[in-house]
Amino acid sequence: MSTRAHDPADPHAPAAPGGREEPPDAALVAIGGAAVLAVVAWAALGKHSFDRVTKSALNWVLSNFAWLFVIAADVFLALCVVIAFSRFGRIRLGRDDDQPEFSNLAWIAMMFSAGMGIGLMFYGVGEPLLHFVSPPPGSGVTANTPAAARTALEYSFFHWTLHPWAIYGMAGLALAYAGFRKGRGNRLSSAFVPLLGEERAAGWPGRVIDLLAVFATVFGTATSLGLGALQVSKGLNITTGVKDSTALELVIIGGLSAAFVLSAFSGLHKGVKWLSTLNIVLAACLMLFVFLLGPTVFVLNTIPAATGGYLHDLLTLATRTGAFTDSKWLGAWTIFYWAWWLSWAPFVGTFIARISRGRTIREFLIGVLLVPSGATIVWFCVMGGSALRLDMTGAADMAGTVKDGAEASLFALLDTLPLETLTSWIAMALVMTYFITSADSASLVMGSLSSRGALHPRTWLVVTWGVLMAAVAAVLLVAGGLQSLQSATILVALPFVLVMLALCWSLMSELREDPGAGPARHHAMHGLRDALRTMVGDVIEERAPGPVRHARLRRVADSVRDRDDEGQGGG
Repeated sequence: MSTRAHDPADPHAPAAPGGREEPPDAALVAIGGAAVLAVVAWAALGKHSFDRVTKSALNWVLSNFAWLFVIAADVFLALCVVIAFSRFGRIRLGRDDDQPEFSNLAWIAMMFSAGMGIGLMFYGVGEPLLHFVSPPPGSGVTANTPAAARTALEYSFFHWTLHPWAIYGMAGLALAYAGFRKGRGNRLSSAFVPLLGEERAAGWPGRVIDLLAVFATVFGTATSLGLGALQVSKGLNITTGVKDSTALELVIIGGLSAAFVLSAFSGLHKGVKWLSTLNIVLAACLMLFVFLLGPTVFVLNTIPAATGGYLHDLLTLATRTGAFTDSKWLGAWTIFYWAWWLSWAPFVGTFIARISRGRTIREFLIGVLLVPSGATIVWFCVMGGSALRLDMTGAADMAGTVKDGAEASLFALLDTLPLETLTSWIAMALVMTYFITSADSASLVMGSLSSRGALHPRTWLVVTWGVLMAAVAAVLLVAGGLQSLQSATILVALPFVLVMLALCWSLMSELREDPGAGPARHHAMHGLRDALRTMVGDVIEERAPGPVRHARLRRVADSVRDRDDEGQGGG
C-alpha cells in the first residue's frame, strides 16, 4: 500500500488509501491471537489465580496511575477545543477542494448511531439510580434527595458526554487526517509517521502500536458484550421467569455470536447496515414512549437544569483524582469509563473518520463533541430522569432495583408504564442487535488493523476476531462478572493511554506544517499590532515631507504584497 504523502496542491495525489487489498499480517495475527487465547485459557482454567492477579494488578494501577487517566482525558478534551477554534480548524480532511461525502443530516444521523450502544442501554437508567442511592464521595449531598438526583445526572453526563467523545474525536481526527489528507493506510500506526518515519511506522514499531490497538479493542468490546449478556439474561428472567444464571449468559453470548457470524458473512452493506438502521428506530421509539407516557414535564425541566449543573461543575469533576476521595469508587466509575472509552477509540475513531471525509477539522470536532453528547444528555434525562422522578414521588421503588446491579433497572422502569411486556422485549431486542453490530464493526476494525490497513479484510479474519472477543466476554463473566470486565478493561487501557497521548503529539506536529492552516502569525495579537502600526503610521505620514511620505507608502505596499504572497503560498 502506498504511503506517499498527499499534497493538497497535487490533484493526482492520493486522498485516501488505495483500493488494493492487503493480505493479513501473519505475524501480527499470530501474536495477537495467541495472546488473547492465552488470557482466555488462563481465565477458564485458573479462575482463582486469574482473579487474584487481576485484582492485585488493578489495585496497583489505581494507586499509581489514576492521575494519568484523569489528566489524559482532560488533555484530549482541551486539545479538541483548541484545535477546533485555532487556525488548524480550517484544514480540510481531504484535498482542499473536497466536499463532504455525506450530507449534514446523514452525517449527524450516523454520528448519533455511533453514540448509542449497549452501554447506554445498560447504564441509562442504572447509573443515575446508583449515584442517587449512593452519592459519589465528596459530592456533599444526601442520598435519596432531589440534590442527589441532580448530582446523579451530572455525574452520568460527565462519564458519557464531552470527555469520551473528545477521546473518540482525537483518534478519529488523526485517522481521518492520515488517511484522507495524507493518503496513508487505514492503520492507527499510519498516524505515527511524523514521529516514527515511514519505514518504522510500517515496520515492527508500527506493528506494536496496531497490536496494542487490537488488544484494547478486544477487551473494550468484550466488556460491552458482557454487559449485553447480563442485561438480556436479566430481561429474560423478568419477562419469562427463566432463571438468571451464568449458564444462561453463556448461552446468550453463544447465540448472539452465531448471529454476528451470519451478519459478517452477509457483508457491511447488508447485515450491519440493516441492523444499524433498526437500532436507531428501536432506540428512538423506546425513548419517545418513555418520554410521552412518563413524567414528561419533569424531563423537560431536567434537561436544562442538569446540563447547566454539569457545565458549572465540569472543572471540578474533570480534575478529581484519588488524592482526596475514595480511589475504589474512582476505579469502579470514572477510571473504568476513561479506560473503556480509550479501548473503544480505535473502533469508534475509525468509524467517525470514515464518514467525515471532506469536512474541515472545525466541522469535524464540533460535530463529534456536540451531536452525540446532546443525544446522550437527552437519553439520560428521559430514561434516568424518569426513574428518579418515580422514586422521589413514591410511585415506584426504583432505588431498590439497583441493589443487585444496574441490569434490572431498565426493565423496572418499563414495568411502571403501559405495555410493559412488549417494551421489555423491544429493549432486549435492541440490546441484542447492538451486541451483533458492535461485534461486527469492532471485528472489522481489528481485521483492518491486522491486515496492513485493508479496507475490506478477509471475512475469515473478521469472524476470528469476533469469536475471540465473545470468548473473552464469556470467560470474564465466568471469572468474576462485571468486576472482572472492568478490571480487564482498565489493565489493557493503561499502555494504550500512552499510545493515545503520543498520537496527539504526532498529529499536532503534522498540523503545524500543513499549508491549509494558513500562516502561523495570523492571530489576534498580530492583528492588534498591525492596527497600532497603521494608526501610528497615519499620524507620522500627515507630518512627513512629500518625498518621505511617498517612500514610506512604497515600503508599506511592498510589505502588503509580501504578506499576500506568503498567505497565498500557505493556502
